[in-house]
Amino acid sequence: MTNESALTRRGVVATGAVVAAAALAACATYGKEDASPANSSAPDSGRPAGKALAKTVDIPVGGGVIVGDTVVTQPSAGTFVGLSAICTHAGCTVSSVSGGTINCPCHGSKYRLDGTVSHGPAPRALAPKPVRVVGDSVMLG
Repeated sequence: MTNESALTRRGVVATGAVVAAAALAACATYGKEDASPANSSAPDSGRPAGKALAKTVDIPVGGGVIVGDTVVTQPSAGTFVGLSAICTHAGCTVSSVSGGTINCPCHGSKYRLDGTVSHGPAPRALAPKPVRVVGDSVMLG
């Protein structure tokens, strides 16, 4: 074994270690959102802050609308509730708001207009999302 071949093996092993460390770092951060201040004002729906989700007149009392990954309901006149549109059972997106419930098409879960489970298999309520009324619009945030 020559000194040149030993260095080559060391180089290969060192390079492999660096590649493995980089791969582990990439796996550890995959799917995590950037928490930098530049991204902190962007809401979950992918809409920029300050954009209306819906007009208040388009959200029926005792019903709701689905906008992207957000559900906006109006359980009683003038009360608006923002919820995640992602079912807590298997991660499907809910597909409708009808008959006083928010309905998931995948396995039949139903949620009340406040997001609590009405009918399983969903194990827990839909995650709340902050909404506010500005003029005649419901805004995220």
